[in-house]
Amino acid sequence: MSSPDPQVRAARNLTDPVPENTPEEKRPRSRRNRGPVVAVTGAATGIGELLTAHLAASDAIKQVIAIDERRGEVSEATWHILDVRDPAIAEKLRGADVVVHLALDLDLETDPAARTAYNVRGTQTVLTAAAAVGVHRVVLCTSAMVYGALADNDVPLSEDAELRATAEATGVGDLLEIERLGRRAPRAHPGLNVTVVRPTVLVGGTDTALTRYFESPRLLVVAGSRPTWQFCHVEDLVTALEYAALEKIDGEFAVGCDGWLEQEEVEELSGVRRMELPSTVALGAAARLHRIGLTPSPAGDLAYTMHPWVVSVSRLHDAGWRPKWTNEEVLGALLEEVEGRHTLAGRRLGRKDATAAGAAGATVALLGAAAVVRRARKARRRI
Repeated sequence: MSSPDPQVRAARNLTDPVPENTPEEKRPRSRRNRGPVVAVTGAATGIGELLTAHLAASDAIKQVIAIDERRGEVSEATWHILDVRDPAIAEKLRGADVVVHLALDLDLETDPAARTAYNVRGTQTVLTAAAAVGVHRVVLCTSAMVYGALADNDVPLSEDAELRATAEATGVGDLLEIERLGRRAPRAHPGLNVTVVRPTVLVGGTDTALTRYFESPRLLVVAGSRPTWQFCHVEDLVTALEYAALEKIDGEFAVGCDGWLEQEEVEELSGVRRMELPSTVALGAAARLHRIGLTPSPAGDLAYTMHPWVVSVSRLHDAGWRPKWTNEEVLGALLEEVEGRHTLAGRRLGRKDATAAGAAGATVALLGAAAVVRRARKARRRI
């Protein structure tokens, strides 16, 4: 009979002989953990928390070091509480083989200057600290948005395509700078390997301009544009990050569902109808509303709902990885997640606002904002 005391059971697992024919998954963890020590920054929330829990449960990982400004819920990890911009992080990374850097602020409501200062300084500090204590691999997570959304993009883009994004969309400037730091780090610190993971439209507890697009009562479509949609569920991102941590893949690669959905397919699957506007009206209204502080999203975010930026995920496929989710399934999960939320031109409405606006009212409000912009332009031309 096994002891009811878990500490006694754990001690027996460490000392009792293990029969040679015991399946690998039933062997004591102490006998199986021969893999790398992996440190995760931003480990208490979001993707960082999911990855920390996933790695802590993996028999391929020897130890997980979790770093954040507060302690998270994964008790199996070794926790260190500090800001990633603190140079003292170097000592916390000592002994790690791999660092997965996920402490990024891409919140739509964060002051852009403060967001950039945190993201860039944090990445610089982590890369320098990792190299200083002998970490041999740092995994950075950016976004496929760095390829840019342009009318002449190939569909799909190859993973080694030129990065043609600009800093006009939320957080993209930070991501481009993070990638630049990642490319420079191995030259400055020989022996340090940097891997960059670029997820497509991320879904699963995320709040971005692209997920808020599906909270609108109508799907805004810019006349003459060719929207395409390629999603990435957070569960698939976590397993792709695990591949990178285990050195099954390196370099720069994209992660997302296989294939993509055209705008017409999205509308059919979602049951949400479109609202089509001329590009000058849509972009002008978006820029005006953002400039006067009514919406958190700059006009640059609209490009990612206008032009294709889907990417091949062949490098992960070649490494043996496969997504568990399809685009159709992720879209369904996203629609369930945003049900009951109401967003107008990127600004999430409160319950009172949503009740007052309604589907028709929200459409009229956006058209009204566009009309205001047009009238202002006409007035300026008369002067």
